[in-house]
Amino acid sequence: MNFKTLDDLDFKGKTVFVRADLNVPTKDGQITDTTRIDRFVPTLKELTSKGAKVVVASHFGRPKGEKKPEYSMAFLATALEKASGLKVTFCEDCIGDKRDMIIRGMREGDVVLLENLRFYPGEEKNDKEFSEHLASGIDIYVDDAFSTAHRAHASTEGMAHLLPRAAGRLMQEELDALDKALGNPIRPSVAVVGGSKVSTKLDLLSNLVKKVDYLCIGGGMAHTFLAAQGIPMGEGSLVEPAMIDTAKSILANAGQCQIVLPVDLVWADTFGEGQTPHISKADEVPAGKVILDIGPQSVEAFVNVIEKCKTLIWNGPVGAFEIKPFDEGTNAIARKVASLTKEGKLISVAGGGDTVSALKKAGVEPDLTYVSAAGGAFLEWMEGKSLPGVAILEK
Repeated sequence: MNFKTLDDLDFKGKTVFVRADLNVPTKDGQITDTTRIDRFVPTLKELTSKGAKVVVASHFGRPKGEKKPEYSMAFLATALEKASGLKVTFCEDCIGDKRDMIIRGMREGDVVLLENLRFYPGEEKNDKEFSEHLASGIDIYVDDAFSTAHRAHASTEGMAHLLPRAAGRLMQEELDALDKALGNPIRPSVAVVGGSKVSTKLDLLSNLVKKVDYLCIGGGMAHTFLAAQGIPMGEGSLVEPAMIDTAKSILANAGQCQIVLPVDLVWADTFGEGQTPHISKADEVPAGKVILDIGPQSVEAFVNVIEKCKTLIWNGPVGAFEIKPFDEGTNAIARKVASLTKEGKLISVAGGGDTVSALKKAGVEPDLTYVSAAGGAFLEWMEGKSLPGVAILEK
């Protein structure tokens, strides 16, 4: 990939618009996870240290083009100050005379946080006039929000056409990691894909079989692939009958990619806490039972493949990781991936909301090469789709 970074432009005295992703999770008005703020701080601090006047913009929630007080980003100015140690001034609008006046009064090293971009319908519509308003008084555009790069919005794509542009450090990290994992991996490479449904990851699976040497499939979607091989699944387990022919097609057209499916499964009477786990071969799960994890032989098969590989990309847990003891399959694979990574034997990149949660629960998130905080953008990248927010940086 070819794009400019913070190393390639002179920021001293320049007014820099930075598209961040500060759409943090909250409960009762309190931030429950500061990951997105913490990962943005290095870009913010570097720009201020280089003498930039930094204008930070983001969205928060889904106000649907209306100014709704419950979606105001005012509280994020304090959170950003705390995380960065920098003074952050909050601007009550993202366009308009008041915003323009504040920007004109900025000095080198100042930081201003704009109000929610999605208070205006022009943001999500990628409206040209709104893009021009955002670019008014700005010298350089920096995108540090890979997690929104799959959206062609005014702040992620539209205004970037109007200004010199570069990737922030978080965006740079994401793109470099994904290129190592899928673009130009050290081979052999393996993808571990889990989750509930084939239908939600059809494009991903179809792309991965062309990109990796091994594809390990777990989670609920594995049941559909096993059913496609004529193996009866428990009536209470998740199988997509409409996707069985698709699963057959993926298996038949995998080419040089070796697809690895579970050989044993962990099941229970019902889904929920307090259930007794049982282990059976994949074709011997009793009718009416619910499959909730891959079994120990399947874990061993997955691990054997991973140990052969130099590069791994992971999206989706292989079982119901939220409920003990049905997290054992995911945890065992996560620990092995972390161990191989720490030993320098594996480049490991993971992403997706449930995947990140599972890795945190297993206590190994810091040990992987890179864990993406992006959701939809990470998935679309794995699907082989062009992301508007990335494509404009490469132009």
